[in-house]
Amino acid sequence: MDNNNYLGCEMKVEKGEAGYVLEDVPHLTDYIPDLPTYPNPLRSNPAYSVVKQYFVDADDTVPQKVVVHKDGPRGIHFRRAGPRQRVYFAPDEVHAAIVTCGGLCPGLNTVIREIVCALYHMYGVTKVLGIDGGYRGFYSKNTITLTPKVVNDIHKRGGTIIGTSRGGHDKPKIVDSIQDRGINQVYIIGGDGTQKGAAVIYQEVRRRGLKAVVAGIPKTIDNDIPVIDKSFGFDTAVEEAQRAINAAHVEAESAENGIGVVKLMGRYCGFIAMYATLASRDVDLCLIPESPFYLEGEGGLLEYVEKRLKENGHMVIVVAEGAGQELLAAETKTSTAQDASGNKLLQDVGLWISDKIKGHFAKQPSMPITLKYIDPTYMIRAVPSNASDNVYCTLLAQSCVHGVMAGYTGFTSGLVNGRQTYIPFNRITEKQNNVVITDRMWARLLSSTNQPSFLRSKDVIEVLKQEAPPTQLLDGENSKTVDN
Repeated sequence: MDNNNYLGCEMKVEKGEAGYVLEDVPHLTDYIPDLPTYPNPLRSNPAYSVVKQYFVDADDTVPQKVVVHKDGPRGIHFRRAGPRQRVYFAPDEVHAAIVTCGGLCPGLNTVIREIVCALYHMYGVTKVLGIDGGYRGFYSKNTITLTPKVVNDIHKRGGTIIGTSRGGHDKPKIVDSIQDRGINQVYIIGGDGTQKGAAVIYQEVRRRGLKAVVAGIPKTIDNDIPVIDKSFGFDTAVEEAQRAINAAHVEAESAENGIGVVKLMGRYCGFIAMYATLASRDVDLCLIPESPFYLEGEGGLLEYVEKRLKENGHMVIVVAEGAGQELLAAETKTSTAQDASGNKLLQDVGLWISDKIKGHFAKQPSMPITLKYIDPTYMIRAVPSNASDNVYCTLLAQSCVHGVMAGYTGFTSGLVNGRQTYIPFNRITEKQNNVVITDRMWARLLSSTNQPSFLRSKDVIEVLKQEAPPTQLLDGENSKTVDN
């Protein structure tokens, strides 16, 4: 067993034959010895009486990479999620709390509902609290009692019934509240900043020697959390973005030299813009943070817009909110401020590009344009999750509950290569998932839109230097939601 630093504790790394590496998650017994165990209540649950081999084997793990070479190492694995034969909590001793942090995302209410229902119906737990208003709710707001009746139809609504906020992470106050209220299971739903906070809470709970589990469910509509196949709400966001793109296409097609500009979410990565563009087939230009572009001169964006209008008479542009921010900052000579979560506050790149296009064609009276700008950001965030995300949220929530009841802590529940797993907090907070513009998914987009890459020869050399080795790129590192 190798020990690596894990937020001040020891990360459990187990190595086996043929280059097998298990990056395990902490367990209550790592710091509280001789804990009693109990038979899993699912043994007598009539709903599962017909299921064969329902309990997960203790040695089951899931590989991080599904594509390997025959002579290569087996690589990193994560512990497989699912119910265990024995649990470390008696149902009547459990006092669970659920908190949602950060921005809204389709599926939040579904995750809340399924955590509550899994605790009640699978494990017989009857004390579940919702922490009102994010992290600061632990010490400054009231709690909400959650029962299956309370959460019965919340999955049909957008947002989160227990409220959310950014910031407010005061570790001592939060853990004091957990201890004072007698909470011994904490379910934290949020993005990478939220999960970093969850890791700090876990560390403090462990330092105090509390029999309390801290578990996370990753939430980011941008799909920028690494390791996992995709984040919940992403499918819904891509589907909902189609409405805005369709509207932009209708407006553009109905006017002489019509241009429809749609700004989509993607502060640091362009997954929503990329997948919405590929799904639509009506987009002529997609701009994302990972792929630099320039406006003026030969091969620039404005030249391409003019060329496309002359060819087709209309065009649709999709731009991720984080694209071109360096151009805006250079032009306006402004530094980027941050919100309470530490995310940079962005200028409106959609409005800026729209103004630049209008200014370019204003100098050409012989080619008048009609430009419509659509920003559906908050409409997309606020919708309830679609059928695909509802199923995914259910699996995430139930897997998380199974892990918590089995005594695992300091982990995030996530989908890896189509299997539910338990991932150490540090693995999903150490970096962000980004579109790899030297990968085949971005090539598919360029082929679909017929847009130029806008990369000068020197830019291509720099990108190739920065990207991962070719053997990793073959795995479709940034495009796990589509079979490569």
